[in-house]
Amino acid sequence: MRILTITFTVLAAVILTAAMSLLVMYNSLYEGLLYNVTTASEFNQDFKENIDLKMYYYVIESQYSEGLPIDEVVAAQDLARALLDTTTQKDSRRAITSVLDLCENLEEKIYQIEDTKSYDERQLQLENNIYVLTALIEEFMYTYLYCEAVQLNVLQNQIARQIFTEFLFITALTGALIFLFTQRTVRLSRSITKPILDLCARVEDIGSGKLSVRKPIQSSEYEIRTLSEGFEQMVGRLNRQIQENNQKQDSLRRTELALIQAQINPHFLYNTMDTIIWLIEAEKTQEAVEMVSNLSSFFRHSLSRGQDVITLREEKCHVCSYLQIQQVRYKDIMQYTVNIAPEIEDAVLPKLTLQPLVENALYHGIKLKRGMGHIYVTGRAQGQDILLQVTDDGVGMPPEQIEQLVQSMEGTKRIGFGLSTVHERIRLFFGPPYGLSLSSQAGVGTTISIIIPRRVGEEEKI
Repeated sequence: MRILTITFTVLAAVILTAAMSLLVMYNSLYEGLLYNVTTASEFNQDFKENIDLKMYYYVIESQYSEGLPIDEVVAAQDLARALLDTTTQKDSRRAITSVLDLCENLEEKIYQIEDTKSYDERQLQLENNIYVLTALIEEFMYTYLYCEAVQLNVLQNQIARQIFTEFLFITALTGALIFLFTQRTVRLSRSITKPILDLCARVEDIGSGKLSVRKPIQSSEYEIRTLSEGFEQMVGRLNRQIQENNQKQDSLRRTELALIQAQINPHFLYNTMDTIIWLIEAEKTQEAVEMVSNLSSFFRHSLSRGQDVITLREEKCHVCSYLQIQQVRYKDIMQYTVNIAPEIEDAVLPKLTLQPLVENALYHGIKLKRGMGHIYVTGRAQGQDILLQVTDDGVGMPPEQIEQLVQSMEGTKRIGFGLSTVHERIRLFFGPPYGLSLSSQAGVGTTISIIIPRRVGEEEKI
């Protein structure tokens, strides 16, 4: 049925194209005839009267004489030749040929009058030659117009018949196409009803969570087979994505747990408790209370009620608690400044993002430096993103150590825990465009930069 429909359509298109080409040819002939008739009619309106009057003024030597009308006669010859080139009908060609010959004869007679000196002789030539020739030219031009008008009428009838024939053909073609289309639609409807019902049932299964891959629905229609295969491929991809997402979530949870455990390490807790005991023994009760409060705040923000995402304001409090605890122990070598723009404090980010970087700055930058050091924690908006930086003026790093840390963050070579873990978590939450970068100079200090998207509010859950 499909091959028959295509064959019929192609054949109909060929016939219709041929008919339209014939109609275009008729139209072109009609336009040519109409142009010839119009041109000849305009010529014949005043040619005889114009030539006769100008020759009369010339013969009587009137003050209105403009000379011999040679230009008009030459123009008439050019017109006759042009009409002859575009005229195909036999009688019309004979008439326009006679017009051309008479125009040439008229030109000779005009020059003959010019050579005649006698007034009476000129008058005689005007009446016997000029008037007679212009009358004949006018008569043959009317004959030409009549023949062309008859041909024009014949062509009009042919065009009308052609249009009527094409109308009948198009009507029949439309009816045949409608019939074939109806037959095709009925057949197609019967062949796809059951597969479509099967597809609907399959979609309901997928919607209810039955994501096992099945054999595609078999159908004689290519579209149904393709759609069914696409459904099963989609289910397969969905299964893989769910598994990958579960793996990422498991990895994220493990990383989160490891990070929390890393923060609550025995050395940090022991040193902090030892410092609190020392403060109490030294009867510095207020400082001991503040340190216990900071330690409590530090642990509270580390746990964050089990949430993976907190606001930048909460992360700032966590970092401040950590720095206040450490400043009691390292007040002789460490100062710090935390300056995060208020307008970005409602932005959300993975918890425990800044504290590992601050700890890294303290233990690998400030403690290894002689004299007082300073840690700067800053944050500001940068277009649609947020730029967070942890800077220290510690010992810095040589280029080879920087390269090792970059490789560690990119996962090609694992060194340490803090920087690479924070970088990995940011990318898991926000995607590859975001993460950590670092710059350092030996003897000058180190800056670790974090770029995250500016997401605010509960609706921006990560």
